[in-house]
Amino acid sequence: MKVLLIYPRFPDTFWSFRYALSFIGKKAAFPPLGLLTVAALLPEEWSRRLVDVNVNDLTDDDLSWADMAFIGGMAVQQESAKQIIARCRAKGLKVVAGGPLFTAVPDEFEEVDHLILNEAELTLPSFIKDLQNGCLKRVYSASSFCDLHHTPIPSWDLIPMKRYASMSIQSSRGCPFNCEFCNVTVLFGHRPRVKTSQQVIAELDRVYEAGWRNSIFFVDDNFIGNKRYLKTQLLPALIDWRKDKKGCAFFTEASIDLADDPELLDLMRKAGFDSVFIGIESPDEACLTECHKAQNKNRDLLQNVKIIQHAGLQVMGGFIVGFDSDTHSTFQRQIDFIKKSGIVTAMVGILQAPPGTRLFDRLKRENRLVNAFSGDNVDGTTNIIPKMGLDRLLDGYRSIMKQIYSPKIFYRRVRTFLKELSSPGIRSPADVQRFLAVFRSSFWLGVWGKERFHYWYLLFWTLIRRPRLLSLAFTLAIYGHHYRRICEKYIFFDSDGEVSLD
Repeated sequence: MKVLLIYPRFPDTFWSFRYALSFIGKKAAFPPLGLLTVAALLPEEWSRRLVDVNVNDLTDDDLSWADMAFIGGMAVQQESAKQIIARCRAKGLKVVAGGPLFTAVPDEFEEVDHLILNEAELTLPSFIKDLQNGCLKRVYSASSFCDLHHTPIPSWDLIPMKRYASMSIQSSRGCPFNCEFCNVTVLFGHRPRVKTSQQVIAELDRVYEAGWRNSIFFVDDNFIGNKRYLKTQLLPALIDWRKDKKGCAFFTEASIDLADDPELLDLMRKAGFDSVFIGIESPDEACLTECHKAQNKNRDLLQNVKIIQHAGLQVMGGFIVGFDSDTHSTFQRQIDFIKKSGIVTAMVGILQAPPGTRLFDRLKRENRLVNAFSGDNVDGTTNIIPKMGLDRLLDGYRSIMKQIYSPKIFYRRVRTFLKELSSPGIRSPADVQRFLAVFRSSFWLGVWGKERFHYWYLLFWTLIRRPRLLSLAFTLAIYGHHYRRICEKYIFFDSDGEVSLD
């Protein structure tokens, strides 16, 4: 059996980092971890080939080679997924699909031959058994969650690692919280399930032995969902693992209550973590109450961010506008919070209701669902009818983005962050691409770019005030370029074309 695993294209979003990747000579930010894990679950005697269309073109030769195509992805990749499915069908190739996109809305993919829903560790073996016995069903699903102790090491040999900016590892699935708009608990449950520390170290060894020395993303839904496991097993194992290793700084996603645990912060820093994405959502208590973001309530969010930064971790923040509780003043409060916090990577999106979430069900009962769920946080659309009205919401959203990513305010926020951050604990080794990134940014941002004054001021300021953070200053300047390009292309435009943030 020849299986072609295909990963659909991501549209331009903040998370795609498309306009930053060119500075470091990379094609994609992250590898297709889900498909790489699926590949490892297939019978050893099967031939496997993986095409990530974010990195390589899907050719007719690829399609002709295969007996069957496996497609996986997330909601934001649905347009590309449908195009790929159509190409496979045109070639007479059987299509097998799975992952969050297809699990959430299986009825929207009637052209798929077989749907492997929920977690592949549970449903893929049944499909393989039925295939071998010649009695295939169209849909394979599970009502329980898998034991991650049986999850294999991803098949890293199927991808060209050097074309990615970061590698990915997963140590747990599930989140103990119950945010109304989030589909993580629908897909993976409330009880965080964990791999053994030995499994995680084995995966790290495989990546390191392949020559990887750059950043590694722990893609856990909430990395700190099981703090006891982290403190007693995983983090001590990571600290021991990196004693004789170079590079490989880690980053992950966590909840704001990380700030309440100095011991955990210290262990994460010692283990090699330098960044963490946190869903702030809103500084407004009424909005947090509305969306059941209980872990963010009754606390000083700004001070919590500062605590995490002082511990040596950059905070990347997620923010949402469009809650029923939002008012006209909400937009300025979001702007003020982002400015004061020094959160450089501020991912602000318009509220959407993913299928299967409590938010989706509530708005469906209220007849407030429109369009389809895109999963795209920068396309200026939503699948809900906001109480304040869509035009008012979009105007407020644009006012936030225009301020926080204008060069003057963005670079000032970088300096605010660099003042708060302690010195980095892990440094990625210098290589040709990093040197070229400095050269390219100096030209495109420092000479050609409209932000050149702010760019050079930041670099000289950092050289004098925080010289050990100079490499990070270059990186954040490049990120800022990406965010502005996304804003200019997809958020600020008129009939004559793109509009500058300046």
